[in-house]
Amino acid sequence: MATNRKQMIRLTWKRFRGAIRMLVRSEQGPRALVFATTLVLLMLAINGLNVINSYVGRDFMSAIENKNLTAFQMQALVYVAIFLLSTVVLVFYRFTEERLGILWREQLTWRLTEAYLSERTYYRLDSTTGVANPDQRITEDVKAFTTTTLSFLLLILNGTVTAISFSGVLWTISPFLFTVAVVYAVCGSAMTVLLGKPLIRLNYHQFDMEANFRADLIHVRENSESIALAHREGRFKTRLKSRLGALTGNFRRLIRINRNLGFFTNGYNYFIQIIPALIIAPKFIFGEVEFGVITQSTMAFATLLGAFSLIVTQFQSISTFTAVTARLHLLSEAIEKAHQTKICAVQVDESPDSVRYENVTLLSADRSRVLLEDLTLEIPRGSRWLVTAADDAPKLAMFRATAGVWEHGGGRIVRPGLDDILFLPERPYLPPGSLRDVLLRTGRENLTPDPEVHAVLYGLGLHDVVTRVGGLGADLDWDDVFSIGEQHMLSIARILLAHPVFVFLDRPGSSLPKSQISIILGILSENGIGVVVLAKNGETNLHYDSCLEIKADGKWELHRESGSPTHAGHEDLRDLSC
Repeated sequence: MATNRKQMIRLTWKRFRGAIRMLVRSEQGPRALVFATTLVLLMLAINGLNVINSYVGRDFMSAIENKNLTAFQMQALVYVAIFLLSTVVLVFYRFTEERLGILWREQLTWRLTEAYLSERTYYRLDSTTGVANPDQRITEDVKAFTTTTLSFLLLILNGTVTAISFSGVLWTISPFLFTVAVVYAVCGSAMTVLLGKPLIRLNYHQFDMEANFRADLIHVRENSESIALAHREGRFKTRLKSRLGALTGNFRRLIRINRNLGFFTNGYNYFIQIIPALIIAPKFIFGEVEFGVITQSTMAFATLLGAFSLIVTQFQSISTFTAVTARLHLLSEAIEKAHQTKICAVQVDESPDSVRYENVTLLSADRSRVLLEDLTLEIPRGSRWLVTAADDAPKLAMFRATAGVWEHGGGRIVRPGLDDILFLPERPYLPPGSLRDVLLRTGRENLTPDPEVHAVLYGLGLHDVVTRVGGLGADLDWDDVFSIGEQHMLSIARILLAHPVFVFLDRPGSSLPKSQISIILGILSENGIGVVVLAKNGETNLHYDSCLEIKADGKWELHRESGSPTHAGHEDLRDLSC
């Protein structure tokens, strides 16, 4: 157990140093160093004022004891001046700390967000690493980490300066009292660690339990209509009750540990107030020291104990900090692992003129079934293809493998880069933002004139739909505003405005009638865009240049405009209107 604890401390310290190093080396590093330097200077000023304040307080109380009105008035004025100056310094200290904290949070949050969104890490993360709730880690954990780390760093630095400053003050008052302070702090820290060490594990689990409960509530909100239609409220009540039970059960254990820890830490803090008086008051009674020395020793003892007792006073925060640090470290490792992991076993290369499959074999997710066996064919630029199969699994595997997101299989696919080949799933996705942002490529929002956008919308019969929602500048919840068919047509408009070389359409017949699909295919062909359609309903009754038929056993046949079919891996030609 001791070895595990030491290892955890070393890991936490290593992660702590790594996070600081990344901040210093980042674009915000120079500003962060300016804020950090200012904080150190203000901290030294605060400690200097505290030391002066201890002597002013001693002389102030001694003046009262001696009934010296002139000295009393002078020390009172000095007291007020010190308080005012301390107030100004403390305010700027807090302000600088908050500025440095938000700067660090911005840097770390964006670094994780950028890594999360790059190279489709958001898609791979769960499948390759099993890290739960990455969104919660990027938001809440980063916030807690930067705030707590900065607070601890300043507490440690301030505690060191305070210990140096007030050790001399307390030693001049009583070497014995100084020794008592050190022993008291060491024993208190050891007892706190012994009583509170389960908090680290419990806090770690609490974060995930809170996030899981919140994620299920969000799921209910986002799928409210489906849940209502399927009458699945009972299922979610059971699930949410289970989540809530786990969350509250873990939290009750946290409360019990905090209760036991509180018995010790509160008693520890109360005794700090009386120990100096128990040691120094007899000296005053025997006339060895002035009355003000009692006040000064109490302040110096409490301040020094505060510096020595960071573990006692901050252990609950330390346990949370350790858990948050571990969670963020695991997220960073998972993102790095996802970047290094090849999501698709099929080799994917880029070529602008065609989509080519070379000995491509695709397996089901559990690898128990061959979905597509040894596919070798080439889809020329500008051609129109149909893919049919006995069920949807082979078509979807081919669709996803071409996009580079299918893990199970082998072979080689050569296709245009992802800027020149687009994939429209059966359920279209309209991201949040204005309608203009939805329709245009990222970065081209201000480069594409409105007349060009309206011309495309008019050609697809969508002009009235856009007018209905308030024009291209409207920013609404598109899933609620548009029907599935309208969302599909708007996605087609986006494809036409993006000018890709190829587009793959996943079962458009699920939401569009045959007449609309025919119009879409015609417009895509007029624009020189090669199109591959995964068949569902009415798509098979339209005209295509070629038709790929995938059999139930994974073998395939290829049919062109004239000829007759043969079997797996060989082309034959026949007349067809697939």
